[in-house]
Amino acid sequence: MANLAITTLQKEDSLGDVFELLPGKIVDLQINHPVQVRLKISLVGYEIGKYIILKYPNVLKATDYSDVLVEGNVAIVRYLLEGDKGCCFAFRATIRNITQSPEKFIILTYPERIENRQLRAHQRITTHLPAAISLNQPNQSNVEINGIIADLSLKGCGFTFKAESQLVNVKQREVFVCVTHYAIGEMRIPAKVCNSRNEKGRVNVGIQFRENDKQVANLLEHLFIDTSVL
Repeated sequence: MANLAITTLQKEDSLGDVFELLPGKIVDLQINHPVQVRLKISLVGYEIGKYIILKYPNVLKATDYSDVLVEGNVAIVRYLLEGDKGCCFAFRATIRNITQSPEKFIILTYPERIENRQLRAHQRITTHLPAAISLNQPNQSNVEINGIIADLSLKGCGFTFKAESQLVNVKQREVFVCVTHYAIGEMRIPAKVCNSRNEKGRVNVGIQFRENDKQVANLLEHLFIDTSVL
């Protein structure tokens, strides 16, 4: 997750007022007193306007963070939202309590203000378009991964597929994004995998298209997507 100071984030009224993250998602928790510590912790749940519950990190006794994860300490929480938003969110909150039963949980005050910064230079449009990514050249033995294009712009797309193992990811490499449209036929769009993230067997792949690929513009036109807003 990007190392962003909360003071550098820009607020957008349409996105910055409500905490919107599903339980089980990972957040970045930073504590600065008495020493700086950053932890990756999963969200348990929340009630809007009241509190946020995080799972206490699994740690060894020698590093149980009991000196920093204490009631009254201020934390900075950061998290990402993908899809058409593509934003990094951050807020400050105070630790209200560390529960001991039935499990150890970190209870945070609900933030008064949530700030965000757009991560993408070009807006993406949410889609549900069947597609595949091909890992080899067309004249070689083809290996294809079938899935969907979850969001799309002139510059890139988010590709999602299901994997049997939670360890499966796609390495950064050159690929083809393969799409079939009834009016255009089959397209093999040259692209590059920029990142990959496996969330309980659902793999989300960030893909960047080659500059000024006419196939992408043609596809967007036939999907009735206005490229002037992208």
